[in-house]
Amino acid sequence: MKFTHPLLPGTLLRRYKRFLADVRLDSGGELTVHCANPGAMLGCAEPGWRVMVSDSLNPARRLRHTLELVHNGAGWIGVNPVLANAVAEEGIRAGMVPELAGYDRMDREVRHGESTRFDFLLSRGGERCFVEVKSVTLVGTDGLSAFPDAVTSRGVKHIRELLSARAAGDRAVLLFVVQRRDGLKGFRAAGEIDPLYAQTLRDANAQGLEVHAHWAETGLDGIDLTSLKLPLCL
Repeated sequence: MKFTHPLLPGTLLRRYKRFLADVRLDSGGELTVHCANPGAMLGCAEPGWRVMVSDSLNPARRLRHTLELVHNGAGWIGVNPVLANAVAEEGIRAGMVPELAGYDRMDREVRHGESTRFDFLLSRGGERCFVEVKSVTLVGTDGLSAFPDAVTSRGVKHIRELLSARAAGDRAVLLFVVQRRDGLKGFRAAGEIDPLYAQTLRDANAQGLEVHAHWAETGLDGIDLTSLKLPLCL
């Protein structure tokens, strides 16, 4: 997934009120930019770190710019979770996730039940596979990539709905898109942050929910899902 326009370099001054960040651009001046990440952004939002922001080129938008990347000294971290679905879609279509290869059709934002939409539905003939995508930006003190970085009742709901789809005879897959390079030795649930989510994920995996975590290489031109699959340490 390539960025539509070149990103603007700067320095993070602060991230606050969940969806706001102040940035000093290298070209001069300070901006308040949109931060699309609703999580805690632990280890991803230290004042003084290098950042890259995108420009929507829409002067009518209240916050015209968006925080896209943060550099923690080890590499760039993709902190805009809105992009994870596009990254996943391109990666699946390119065969980066062999377990999801061979389907004839891919539909987005597919309704399941009365109140849930899964990110993708893959199908061939009468076979269906529901896929939910999560963006991972947290690395724990153990060096493992981890999710979530904040308590997420919505995430628990998604796991339970995926299990419901599996019980109805469909495949159910949870795909974690790891957007940093310093936690590639494995992936786990962040039980120290959300014990309910961690236990729900472990139980669901034991009941047949398929869990995959792939590294998405993050650079100044774009973010690309790779075939590098992280070992699960749920």
